[in-house]
Amino acid sequence: MRFRRMFLALLAAIAMIGAGAATSVPAAGATAVPSTSAAFAAQWQPNVSYAVGARVTYNGVDYECIQAHTSQVGWEPPIVPALWKPVSGDPGTPGAPSTPGSPRVTSTTNSSIALSWTASTGTVTGYRVYEGSTVRATVTGTSATIGSLGTCTTHTYTVRAYNSAGESAGASVTGTTGGCTGGGTKMPGAPYLYMGWGNPPAPASVMSATGVKSFTMAFILSSGGCTPAWDGQRPLTGGADAQAISAVKSAGGSVQVSFGGWQGNKLGPNCSTPQAFAGAVQQVINAVGPAVVDFDIENTDEFENYTVQDRILNGLKIVKQNNPSVKVVVTFGTTKTGPNAHGVRLINQSKALGVPIDNYTIMPFDFGGTNIYQDTVNASEGLKNALKNAFGWSDAQAYAHMGISGMNGLSDQQELTSPATWTQIRDWAKGKGLTRLAYWAVNRDRPCPGGGVVSNCSGISQADWEFTRITAGF
Repeated sequence: MRFRRMFLALLAAIAMIGAGAATSVPAAGATAVPSTSAAFAAQWQPNVSYAVGARVTYNGVDYECIQAHTSQVGWEPPIVPALWKPVSGDPGTPGAPSTPGSPRVTSTTNSSIALSWTASTGTVTGYRVYEGSTVRATVTGTSATIGSLGTCTTHTYTVRAYNSAGESAGASVTGTTGGCTGGGTKMPGAPYLYMGWGNPPAPASVMSATGVKSFTMAFILSSGGCTPAWDGQRPLTGGADAQAISAVKSAGGSVQVSFGGWQGNKLGPNCSTPQAFAGAVQQVINAVGPAVVDFDIENTDEFENYTVQDRILNGLKIVKQNNPSVKVVVTFGTTKTGPNAHGVRLINQSKALGVPIDNYTIMPFDFGGTNIYQDTVNASEGLKNALKNAFGWSDAQAYAHMGISGMNGLSDQQELTSPATWTQIRDWAKGKGLTRLAYWAVNRDRPCPGGGVVSNCSGISQADWEFTRITAGF
């Protein structure tokens, strides 16, 4: 992942050019939609010609057209910020109640998830609980239980208040039913999606094309001190990252949020105490409503600095106590035979401190080897042994707390992971009962044979979104 920012400036320029290319001539017979007031915004529709200044509503949010175009499926307002901008965040309908506050999971069974939230202000007739675009419950109070769910399944719900004027903006929360076996909870395959470079694709379009249900959104860094921001510079809400997450959830999916990475100004070294670190993470959880928080602990500033390692681990203990339904993952590098001394120390220290980590994910690449499948299996078996030694687990229990995060196509060290090899890795992980599978990154899941290691394609011959389609089968 070291090269992820190398192309930032270049790709920003390309994105600006690409945004201009999105303008299209109105289709024959299409009616140009003029500007209209937010109070009378029509529902967004495909195959309609929109003029600059036109207002539409999509999933309860008002948007204004900033570039004339004829709409298409896959160009929904939240996922094409070059064409639409939110008028005022997620305002809901004028005259509707305010957004419900702090939705949370209060309890779970093998087949149900119970939710509660803080009451909206204004005149409230009741509340609707959505999963994607489907209403799962309608209640008059500030709690609901969603039943008839599958065992060990993850669901994202959005709560909206309503009255005769319409619905409020939505507030989201993610929960997982009980009954998971093997000591861990299986997470859907969730490749990394990074909105900071690499011509990021529209996630809803990728979901439709591949069947993938989750993405690992990267990266939360420090914007100064112990204050979190996307890539250290983009706001937690209202920007491209939040719009992408909204699109994923609207399509019935969930997100994992990744903190840290190889480089950048990270929260671990900047937050002075575990409590401060946990507070920064909580800001992100409150803003995003992730199913999983992933802590990509790398390099000398976090992975090899044991003071910072302990600060993060103790902070994660607080995060898990305050958010029992959110899964906590730590991701770190490895050797061909398993975690190095820093990784073993991280595992042993998590046990010593009593940190309830749901999944330990390794990144088995950048070895410079020629058989990435065997290297991945060997490294994973080494992780299994380290977990067994630390926790006294059986093989099955250790596998159930393990994950793999690969790199599609060419790695930084020119290792080749082909679609066939990634399928082998996925099937090995499924067969052993691993509970997380990811790769870096959806941005690169496009062909460019001979293109080398770049941010917007894999460097090899492949079909568009082929690695994502394989990952969806995890």
